[in-house]
Amino acid sequence: MQIRRAFRFELCPSGAQARLMSQFAGSCRYVYNRTLATEKSLSGKDKAHRFNYVECANRLVLWKKKHSFLKECHSQVLQQALKDLEKGYKNFFAKRAKFPRFKKKFQRDSFRFPQGFK
Repeated sequence: MQIRRAFRFELCPSGAQARLMSQFAGSCRYVYNRTLATEKSLSGKDKAHRFNYVECANRLVLWKKKHSFLKECHSQVLQQALKDLEKGYKNFFAKRAKFPRFKKKFQRDSFRFPQGFK
């Protein structure tokens, strides 16, 4: 018999930490929405265009040079936003979900660190 356990933690961030977390979520939303808008315009011009994570990650480097607020966010967090969009596109083309939509401010704001951090 296998026993499964789960642990639930509640974060109690200080004021500075809460601002930083909301800034991370906003940066992820910006990258997700801007990439989705770019991909929509590219697919509108060329019907054979498909979503490519590597191209989007290369664009992310250019965006970080242009916008200073993206530099303050960890790169892995922004890359995870691109991975989420890639998953949305894969689910759409596999007919498991609707086409990805733009994210709205303060609705399910989230971000992920793929590796452990302190």
